[in-house]
Amino acid sequence: MSNPPKMGVLADLKTLAHPFYITNILLSLTFILAKTTPACEYVFTNKQEMCDDGFSMWESEVYFFLLVIIMFRSRKQDTRNMINYISLATTYTKACNFILWFSVDPVTGIVYTVMVLIQFLLLGEPVYKGPENVVYFQGAGALDEELEREKQSTYLVAFYTSWSPPCASLAPAFAKLSLEYTLENLKFGKVDVGRYPEVAKKHHINTTAFSLQLPTVSLFKEGKEIYRKPCLDEKGKFRKFYFTEDNVRAAFDMNNLYLECQKQLKGKGKSLLESHEKFE
Repeated sequence: MSNPPKMGVLADLKTLAHPFYITNILLSLTFILAKTTPACEYVFTNKQEMCDDGFSMWESEVYFFLLVIIMFRSRKQDTRNMINYISLATTYTKACNFILWFSVDPVTGIVYTVMVLIQFLLLGEPVYKGPENVVYFQGAGALDEELEREKQSTYLVAFYTSWSPPCASLAPAFAKLSLEYTLENLKFGKVDVGRYPEVAKKHHINTTAFSLQLPTVSLFKEGKEIYRKPCLDEKGKFRKFYFTEDNVRAAFDMNNLYLECQKQLKGKGKSLLESHEKFE
């Protein structure tokens, strides 16, 4: 069962209270705050042009373009989560701020760049620490050993790295799905392919900084991989997949997968009962 909407909002607000998100929002608002508050007179040298006349036509066009980009990207990524939406919006807003600050004065542009670098180096995106039913496979051969030993079980496995933002974004969605769908024969697992590159090589996962395969989620049945996301398109290129909770649920048909595994458990229990009665 999923959490009520109110609980989800409270959880998002609690997450946003983390210094990473607070500084991210402040950095994305620096130019607007500098233009619309008394601080304007101290930040800009040309006070009349920058403070008295408000936003110039070019600055307004930049912000309009930013709004269009955020709307387009959020729709393309199917961004329904507050945290994901704010992360997306602040990322593109900071990119626009680079342009705006450097256009005003290279010095203010450099100062802004230093501020962003300090935030990047000192405040990483918070790691999910909530409840989950996920097996973490430690060691290069741990996953293969488990798949060989538990051939009657179905595994949904996430291949991730600790430094990848998309992998960090997947964590809460994957955890919620594990709590909702885990059965005795339907299990969730994770492998750190940054720590175990041999696993990445065996499963053909590119772990470079510009890879479209981080994270990769694979479905294993009877010890063999039958499906994964992201996957290759008709041109032989990896198609970007956005790992929201709803997208993963739909891509792997989790509801039907759950019913299928549940039916197998009932059939197994019935067979054991019949065998026991026959023995008696």
